[in-house]
Amino acid sequence: MSTANLIRVDQTGNGDFRKIQDAINSVRANNSELVFIWIKPGTYREKIVVPSDKPFITLSGTKSSDTVITWNDSGEIFDSPTLSVLASDFVGRFLTIQNTYGTTGKAVSLRVSGDKAAFYNCRILSYQDTLLDDSGRHYFNNCYIEGAVDFIFGNAASLFEKCHLHSSSERDGAITAQRRLSSTENTGFTFLGCKITGDGATFLGRPWGAFSRVVFAYSFMSSVIIPQGWNDWGDQATHSSVYYGEYKCYGPGANRSKRVGWSRSLTSNEAASFLTKDMIGGRDWLRAPPTSFRRGSAVFSVKDNNDE
Repeated sequence: MSTANLIRVDQTGNGDFRKIQDAINSVRANNSELVFIWIKPGTYREKIVVPSDKPFITLSGTKSSDTVITWNDSGEIFDSPTLSVLASDFVGRFLTIQNTYGTTGKAVSLRVSGDKAAFYNCRILSYQDTLLDDSGRHYFNNCYIEGAVDFIFGNAASLFEKCHLHSSSERDGAITAQRRLSSTENTGFTFLGCKITGDGATFLGRPWGAFSRVVFAYSFMSSVIIPQGWNDWGDQATHSSVYYGEYKCYGPGANRSKRVGWSRSLTSNEAASFLTKDMIGGRDWLRAPPTSFRRGSAVFSVKDNNDE
C-alpha cells in the first residue's frame, strides 16, 4: 500500500475541499485503500469525526505549528473532543489539535477509539482530559502533549516514543489516568525516551482502573514531578493491583528515594517487554508514508507532490 488517493484541503479554495470534515465525508464507506488528506496551512475551526467505517485515512499537515485544528467544547469525555478517531488504521501527521475551552471542566482535544492508530509530530493541547486514549493499539512519535489533570487517559495499549509531555498543573495534577480494569487486559501506556516538563507540580499518574498500567523508561523528568511519583486516587486497595514502573529515567524528577512503595523500579528483564513496538504489535501494522499519490487516473511521486 505505497500509493494513496490524494485529497487536498485548502481554506483559500485551491484544493478539493475547504473543510477537513467535508474531505473525510467524501471517502466511501468501508474504504480499503489508503486515503491521504493533505491539509494546507491554516487554522481550521472544526469539530471532526473520522467514523468507524472509514479506515486507512491519513490527515497530514506540513508543520504542526501552521496546521491547526481547534474547537472550544466541554462536557462528557466522548462528546467534547475536537477530533474523534473511531476508524482503524488511521494516521495523523504534523497537526496541532487543541481544545481551547479552558480550565473549568473536561475538554478533550483528541479521542482515539479505533485500533491501529499512529500520530507523528503532532501537538495535542488542552487542560483537563487532553488525550482520550480510549481503546485499541496506538503509537505516538515525537508528539507534544499538554495538560494539567489526567491529560493522557483511557484504556488503550499505547507506546509514546520521544514525546514531550508538558504539565500546566499548579499542584497535584496527574499526567496519566490509565483505565486497565483487569490483570488479563493487554493494555497500558509506555513512555519511551520521553521528556516531562512543566510548571507547578504533578504526579506521573493515578489509577482510573484498579489494574492501571503505566511505564516510563529512559525518560527525562524535570522537578515538576512530585517526589512520591504516583497517586492512588484515595483508594489504597489499588496498591496491590496497579502496575506503575520506572526504568532508567533521569533528571531531578526521576529520583525514586521518596516514591510510593507500591510503584516499581523495573529490572532489565521486567522492562524488556515495554521497550519495543512489539507491545502494540506495531511490526504488523505501522506503515511508512506513501511514496506516490493518485488523483483521478493520474499517479505521481512524492517529489511531484512537493513541487506543487
